[in-house]
Amino acid sequence: MNVKEIKEIIGKKKGVELLQTIASLFPNEVVFSTSFGIEDQVITEWVGKNNINIEIFTLDTGRLFKETYSLWNRTLERYHLHIKTYTADTTLLEDFISRKGPNSFYESVENRKECCRIRKIEPLQRAIKGKKIWITGIRSDQSINRHDMDFIEYDEANQIIKIHPLFDWTFEEVKKYCKEQYIPYNVLHDKGFPSIGCQPCTRAVQEGEDFRAGRWWWEDQSKKECGLHGVKS
Repeated sequence: MNVKEIKEIIGKKKGVELLQTIASLFPNEVVFSTSFGIEDQVITEWVGKNNINIEIFTLDTGRLFKETYSLWNRTLERYHLHIKTYTADTTLLEDFISRKGPNSFYESVENRKECCRIRKIEPLQRAIKGKKIWITGIRSDQSINRHDMDFIEYDEANQIIKIHPLFDWTFEEVKKYCKEQYIPYNVLHDKGFPSIGCQPCTRAVQEGEDFRAGRWWWEDQSKKECGLHGVKS
C-alpha cells in the first residue's frame, strides 16, 4: 500500500481515529517514536488511553536532560505502556569518544553529525527495521525543512512511510491540549525550550528567535536536523 492509497483510506480522519485506522491496516507493523517532547506526549496519550496496537520506542542518547528522564518515568507510570529503548552501539560510541573526545560535536558540523549518527540514526534504523509505518510528532512549523514535508510521506532514506498526526497543529495548540487533558509534559517547555534534545546541544530560545534556534546554536545553518527527519522524498 502506497502513500496515495493510505491517504484515500484515511480521508479526513484525525487524532485517535487516524491512529486506530493505521493500526488496523498494518497490524504489528506500525511504530511510534517518542523523544518525550510535548507533541509526542499527545500521541502517547492517544495510544495509551485507547489501547491502540502501535509499538512505542525511544532513543536514549545517554545525554538527555534530567527533566526528560523524569518525564519518561511519569509517562510509564501514567499509561503503563511498554516503551522499547534503543541506545548507541557501544563499540561505535567508544571508538568515537576515544578518537575525538566527549564534546567534539562543538568543534565541527562533521563531528556533530557523526555524534548524531551514532547516538540517534543507527539506533533508529534498528528500531524501524521491518516496519511499514513510522508515526512521529513532527509539526510543519517546527522548521523550514519540516514545513516542506507532508502529513503522510515516503521516507526514501529509511524506506518507510511516515505519518505526522499533529502536522498542522501549532505549538500553542499542542500546549493548550496538554493542559486541558492534564497530559504530563517536559517542564522545560515552560522555560523557553520548544524543542528538546540532548542537554549539551540544546538551549532555551529567546523571544523572536526561530523555533529550532536552540538546537546546535553554534552552527550557522538554516536547516538544523540531526538526520532523523532531514530527508524529504
